Formats: sequence, C-alpha cells, structure tokens
Amino acid sequence: MNHMKKTYRNFWIILTITIITILINFPKVLPIKINLGKVNWEHTFYRPSLNFSLGNFNFNKNIDLKYGLDLAGGVSLTFNIDTNNVQPENLSSALESLKNNIERRINLFGVSETNVQINKEQNQYRLKVELPGVADVSDAIKLIGTTAQLSFKGEVELPPEATESATFNDVFSKDTGLNGSHLSRSLVQINPNDSKPEIALEFNEEGTKLFAQATKEFLNKSIAIFLDDNPVPITYPTVQSVITEGKAVISGNFDAKSAKELSVQLNAGALPLPISLIQPSKIGATLGQDSLNKGLFAGIVGLIIVSLFMIASYGKLGLIADIGLIIYGLITLTLYRLIPVTLTFPGIVGFILSIGMAVDSNILIFERVKEEARRGRDWNVALETSFGRAWDSIKDANTCAIITGLILFNPFNWSFLSTSGMIRGFAVTLLLGIFVGIFTGVFVTRNLLRVFAKEKISKKIK
Repeated sequence: MNHMKKTYRNFWIILTITIITILINFPKVLPIKINLGKVNWEHTFYRPSLNFSLGNFNFNKNIDLKYGLDLAGGVSLTFNIDTNNVQPENLSSALESLKNNIERRINLFGVSETNVQINKEQNQYRLKVELPGVADVSDAIKLIGTTAQLSFKGEVELPPEATESATFNDVFSKDTGLNGSHLSRSLVQINPNDSKPEIALEFNEEGTKLFAQATKEFLNKSIAIFLDDNPVPITYPTVQSVITEGKAVISGNFDAKSAKELSVQLNAGALPLPISLIQPSKIGATLGQDSLNKGLFAGIVGLIIVSLFMIASYGKLGLIADIGLIIYGLITLTLYRLIPVTLTFPGIVGFILSIGMAVDSNILIFERVKEEARRGRDWNVALETSFGRAWDSIKDANTCAIITGLILFNPFNWSFLSTSGMIRGFAVTLLLGIFVGIFTGVFVTRNLLRVFAKEKISKKIK
C-alpha cells in the first residue's frame, strides 16, 4: 500500500511538472479560427503571466527563447585598443585581462553565446565583440564601454553665510579615500521595508578598514556616495553606528533594470586598456528563417518516426515511453527559457540528438522487461528488476556522453580545447538533454508504467 501511495504521489508530481512546463512553453499569442458548416468560432489565447511575488521574492523574467547570431543576428562592435602606455612585456597579460573583463561584463548582463576576439592589424590591436539578440547598437556600446566609479565623501560643516548657496560638492568635500577599487562585489537585493531594489556593497580588506574609519569619523553625520563625475550623489545616508563588517547599501530611485546595470558596472571595474569604438554594425541572421524551419521540420519528422518505432516495437510500453519523451521535450525547453540557453543551429542539433539518447534508455529497460517476462516473472517484479538491471548500462553510457559534452563545453577555458560559441552551444543542449533524459527515463517513464501498465502486458511481450 505504501508503495502505491508513493507511486501515485510521484504521478501527481509528474502531472504538476507537465502542466507548469506547458504553461511556460505556451505561445505568447495563439489565434484559433474554426469554420465548420454552421460552426464559426474564433478566439485568441495568450500565455498566462508568469510574474509573481512571494514575500520579498519577485519573479519577473523574460522567458522567450533566445537565439544566437546564426538564427537571430545581433550587434557587432569593433574597438581600437590603445596600447601606447603599456610596457611590451606586460602587453600580452593586459590584452588577456581586457578580453576577460569584457566577457565578464557581458555575461553579468545575461548575454550569452558572445564572440569576443582580439586581433592585430598591422601594428594596431582591435577588439571585436559580437552580441546575439541585441537589437539596439547604443545599448551594446553602453554595455561594453561604460565603467562606473564610486567615491565616498564625508559631510563638512560650512559657515552660515555659505550654506544657502552650497552645492553637494561643497557640503560633501572630505574625501574618505574609499572608492570603487575597494569593492569585492556588489549585488542587487530587495529592501524588505519598501520592496524597492537596492545595491549591496562588500569591500575588500583595505576597503573594510577605510569604511570603518570613515563611519567612525562621520558618526551622526552623512557620507555621500557619488557616481563618476555626477555632482549629485546617489545617496547620502546618515551614519548611525561604526560599521566594521565592510558592508554598505546604496538605496536610491532604482528600478530593477537600473539597479542591475549599476551593479554590473561596479563589478566590472575599470578596463585595463583604453578602447575607442571605430565600427558599430548590426549583424543579420547567417542561416535565415528558411534554414531554421527546415532544421525544426527535420527534428519533428525524426521525433515522429522514433515515436512510431517505439509503439510498433513495444506496444503500450512504447506509447508510455512516447508520453515520457513529450514530457522530456517540455522540461528541456523550459530549462532553455529559464536558464536561459542561447539556441544556435548546432544547439538545436544537440537537442535532437539528445532525444535519440533518451530513447536508448527506454529500449534498454524494455528489453530487460522482455527477458524477465519470458522467465515467467510477475509484471511488477519484472518491471522493478528491469529498471534496476538496466540502470548500470544507462549510467555508464550517459557518463561517457557527459564527459564528451564537458570536453566540448570547455568550462575552464583551456586553450588546447575549442572555445567556439557554436560548439559550446551544442554541448550545453546536449548536456541538458542527457540529464533530463535520465530523469524522464528513470523517474517519469517508470512511474507512468507503474500507474498505467497492466499485468497483461507482460503476456503480450513474451
């Protein structure tokens, strides 16, 4: 009885996951028009809003699928790198630092599958950045070239005759020595009192000492935080206690976007070499919609053929496996939207390939079921035994595929392996497909068989 309760509990979990993934993958707009004789019905369905709040947690995420340069185009920016003030022996490390800094800045904004290259043309170095899915060139320029620098200045007392005409720079003229270079990191958080975004700062060891000294010196006074050369501070809170933990909060008139932008700029820090834009341009999709449609059509045809093969070979078992494959597809697409994964054409190929690998697990299990059924085993015993015996083969096969996928993805940026965005896109979709395939094969299909498969099936497959 306890076993069946667990089975039905798992079934409801699977059903809940399926409904959620259907809602997430539902088209934004789906018009339906039916004209059958006297029946004339038209209606437009819309994807339900997935923005919600739970206490201080706010979920507000764009879940549209993101496509790479080959499918959606984007923006290409070419910068001139000024290397005049760097020593020749330090040039190589400075260029590498520049590239890493740009990549980190882009990744913090959530733009993936980028292409960042440094090339030498005659005696001049060039930085080329390609950003898929970015439509506005000005936004891309701001993303690459802007660096935010903070300065912390303490309040000073002014003579009465100067207070009326005093500016912020007059009032906050005592430099604390603390600036953006002393930051370890910044992150966006939600203020629990007013639910507005704010930026939390964490200082390094030197910054912690300077901040503690500043809060001690300006206790019961204000410390203003200035951004770049703006004469108006972001905020100027009153120091109510000495802060020795090396943490501070910037609160102001932020929305979620502006808070994230400032946090990213602060984390990125200054670029090691000056750069200047010389050629901005938009990039069109290299493959085009026709190639994309053909690739998707080939994937759908392949999925249909695989589904028919499973039904023809294993009957009702195959039908249940096909339902598991549909759930597999929904879960995988949901992960693509939520992570998010930038889909390139090789990535779509990786997704289709992982479908075939997901079927392999079911075939191994069903062949074991056949063997156990021929031995006269009870259906439930045959099912559980088959899953247990097939698991070793499934585990070994998928472990080899995972290792291959990690080599292609090259997570540590090893120079002797490929760093191509296209290859990495293929590897990401392949790896996700493998893990989701294991989940659907071992958990989803297994519990669906427990619920819907009857003992008489074992007689048919002998």
